[in-house]
Amino acid sequence: MADSGTTSAEPQMVDRGLAGLVIAESRLSLVDGTNGRLTYMGYSIADLAEHAEFEEVLYLLWYGKLPTASQLKELKGKLVAARTLSPAVSKVLADLPKTGAPIDAMRAGVTAMAMEDPTWHDLSHDGVLEKSIRLAGAMPSMLANYSRLRDGKQPVDPDPSLNDASNFLYMYHGKRQSETAEKAFNAYLVCLAEHSMNASTFSARVTISAQSDIYAAISSALGTLKGDAHGAANQRSMEMLLEIGSVDNAENYVEESLRIHRRLMGLGHRVYKTRDPRVDRLMGHSEKLAKETGDSTWHDLAHRVEEITSTNPYFIERKIYPNVDFYSGPLLYMLGLKTDVMPGAFAVSRIGGWSASVLEQLEDNRLIRPSAKYVGPESQTYVPNSERQ
Repeated sequence: MADSGTTSAEPQMVDRGLAGLVIAESRLSLVDGTNGRLTYMGYSIADLAEHAEFEEVLYLLWYGKLPTASQLKELKGKLVAARTLSPAVSKVLADLPKTGAPIDAMRAGVTAMAMEDPTWHDLSHDGVLEKSIRLAGAMPSMLANYSRLRDGKQPVDPDPSLNDASNFLYMYHGKRQSETAEKAFNAYLVCLAEHSMNASTFSARVTISAQSDIYAAISSALGTLKGDAHGAANQRSMEMLLEIGSVDNAENYVEESLRIHRRLMGLGHRVYKTRDPRVDRLMGHSEKLAKETGDSTWHDLAHRVEEITSTNPYFIERKIYPNVDFYSGPLLYMLGLKTDVMPGAFAVSRIGGWSASVLEQLEDNRLIRPSAKYVGPESQTYVPNSERQ
């Protein structure tokens, strides 16, 4: 279908950033920014993060209900099968420059998956769902493999006996991690899996609305997630803590940031005007990891920055509270992830929400094509190049 956008000389209201504009109905998640509440399909994020495996959340988002034991076993089997990357995808990752961001390697891997899939343009529900499962299984392997390759290490074969969270840490480090670490990463994956019409989900919906394919939609989402104002905020938040260095420097850093108008990463949210409900879950696991490792430097520093900002009038008046990235940084860092791997870890989780949103968009698809208010010159006359001054 041709571009169906229209233009108009009539006065138009400009909603910068589409703030407050509802562009779709969704069953997937409820984000209550006023009261600090998040649910997936009606299930509290607190309950899911405490009790559910990440694979259960994937099933919930894809099928609209929590799985039975047999249904979960079947889904896990498909995800395990998808963890082993094809020779073509593995070669793409091995041939990439070793100086890039891991999330870019994931985009390259997703594109390679599309190029070797003869059914890439199958937009049927079942076809897109099967591709979603394969992507969810493959993307953690892409992240782990590229991260090892650029460090001069060989990729590690996936372990079919492990769940998604445990297996990623195993493939990334080359050995099993502690139960505390595995539970912490599972909770992280659960907490980040879905979050309504966020920027990367919107990107995925726009791409699939043009009747593209699931691989292109996920590639679009990965590109959006890479931004500092979105998925890379966990990286920037941890880099900020590394720059502060210690609890003793926290107060001066916050005061200086206010004086020079430097943004404190991990604080504030477009939707939440109170504490992000995911923060407590991740903060708890961060504390457990700190106790297990015997090094509470980064957990304590994050907690101290929160204490300082929670009593400062500037932050109170503007309702600026820690968001999910604020404690994600220390948690992922204590799990041994390098800072630039963190946006990729976000993607390993959010593939659930992205793919579920793509499926939802295709149920009643219409090309997403907003308008722009023209503010350029009204009328100009073309002058040949030889006559231009």
